[in-house]
Amino acid sequence: MELFLGLMIPFAGTAMGAAALFVLRHEMRDGLQKLLLGFASGVMLAASVWSLLIPAMEQSEGGRLPAWFPAAMGFFLGVGFLLLLDSLIPHLHKSSDQAEGLPSRAGKNTMLLLAVTLHNIPEGMAVGVVFAGVLAGTADMTMPAALALSIGIALQNFPEGAIVSMPLRAAGASKPKAFLLGLLSGAVEPVAALITILLTAILVPVLPYLLAFAAGAMVYVVVEELIPELQEGKHSNIGIIGTAAGFVLMMVLDVALG
Repeated sequence: MELFLGLMIPFAGTAMGAAALFVLRHEMRDGLQKLLLGFASGVMLAASVWSLLIPAMEQSEGGRLPAWFPAAMGFFLGVGFLLLLDSLIPHLHKSSDQAEGLPSRAGKNTMLLLAVTLHNIPEGMAVGVVFAGVLAGTADMTMPAALALSIGIALQNFPEGAIVSMPLRAAGASKPKAFLLGLLSGAVEPVAALITILLTAILVPVLPYLLAFAAGAMVYVVVEELIPELQEGKHSNIGIIGTAAGFVLMMVLDVALG
């Protein structure tokens, strides 16, 4: 039951964000978007350190290789994996008019949806690999810490759901359709989490690499997508405040519940 909740809590965050279009008449103001994007960045950065990289190094202590080696290798592999997906999957960032990835005739809103979906993959992997560590009986990984990560990811998923559904509504999509597409952008997370759990069950010895892999993928998303959006136009200072708040909240959740 706890595993099911842990996998679905982040998806629930996306669902609640997508449902914001039923409450708000217009798109979120730029300052609020920057605040929420900054918050998401802070959560992801803190989760990468406290929930993923530190446990990866702790589990590698006493092995044949230096404790930092699996974390460093996994981190670079995670960055490389997201770089590969970024180069192949056609998508469009909200702050850009030029699509990335392979050429595609998909519309702008579809490309924006693909961008958010792409960025949700590492979040699902992060949740999955932490729960896999708990299921494997790893001493320094606990169910409360895994649930804390799920809650943190859910909090930062809220603005993502709204950022997908509300522009679709403004572009003329019906409320049910805009909500459904916003919801679908987060559906990849529990799927990625479940696949990661299944893989980790087979490859328990490489758990430290997988933890760091997820951290590298998440940091890639923050640096490649979220931070540039925070620096666009006005209200960048509000984004920095949001980043600090998200970072501290995720750090506190991990330490208090871990």
